[in-house]
Amino acid sequence: MADLCVRAPAKINLHLEVLGLRPDGFHELAMVMQSIDLADRLWLRPSADGQISLRCDQPELPTDGTNLIVRAAELLRARSGLVELGAELVLEKRIPIGAGLAGGSSNGAAALVGLNALWGLGFRAEALQAMAAELGSDMPFCLDGGTQFCFGRGERLEPLELEAPLKLALLLVKHPQVSVSTPWAYGRCQALRGDFYLQTEGEFEQRRQALRQGPLSQSLLRGLVQSTPLPPLRNDLQALVEAEVESVRQGLALLRQAQPLVEQPLVEQPLAVAMSGSGPSLFALFPSLERAQAAHAALADELEQGGFGAWCCSFSSRGVSLER
Repeated sequence: MADLCVRAPAKINLHLEVLGLRPDGFHELAMVMQSIDLADRLWLRPSADGQISLRCDQPELPTDGTNLIVRAAELLRARSGLVELGAELVLEKRIPIGAGLAGGSSNGAAALVGLNALWGLGFRAEALQAMAAELGSDMPFCLDGGTQFCFGRGERLEPLELEAPLKLALLLVKHPQVSVSTPWAYGRCQALRGDFYLQTEGEFEQRRQALRQGPLSQSLLRGLVQSTPLPPLRNDLQALVEAEVESVRQGLALLRQAQPLVEQPLVEQPLAVAMSGSGPSLFALFPSLERAQAAHAALADELEQGGFGAWCCSFSSRGVSLER
């Protein structure tokens, strides 16, 4: 059988609201997630020796049983009952590691989709979603992608019924030497804001409904974001991380200062600036990729001086997908 390739896109959070604690110890969340076209690629080929092996072009990424790709492969094989199945997996890593962009979750979702096809298992989408939810809170979204409400710990999905796919673009920045622990970020949130957490399912549902009917959702649903600024994007972890991480403070200040310049007429103030997930990736939204690229050019010297990596990306309407 020929090699298969699965495209695994990153995500950003357009809204991240921490509602309270769940009985299982996870936080109850209300989010809007959005796929972007910055993507890894996972190559797969069958292995006759029954082994599951993973290699990556970035040596700092673990490729043992702690990697979500390997965990997804082992879970899928176990559910199939075919213990003799093996695969050689090679990851081309383009999404920054430890960045709040769900790169690891998207890679795991790619393994589920790719190996389901490679091994001819025939699991339906609902079964893959259930396995994804076992492996990680973001992984169900990474399977489907697009623009979605994500509730619970992130695994309960409600697609936004958009009139047309969103055409927005973003300038994404991250310091390559900085990462933020997601458990640390949520632990800080609980320590500093736990007294204000909601307690009941009824209160959680009120906040979910407020998000469904709120100004951000209505702007997205009606396609108004191309011509009017977005309402401020909420991320309940941003202020906590910004207070502790210098590169997040510096990066947000740089993105917020993108202003029109006479010599660069395409540069305009971003529609919104925010941190994705628990950070430390930051983004500024623009109405087109051309505008995002112009902002990148205008800020290039300052971003380089600050040590930031930068990417210009577009919104995507798809999650992980087979390419060949």
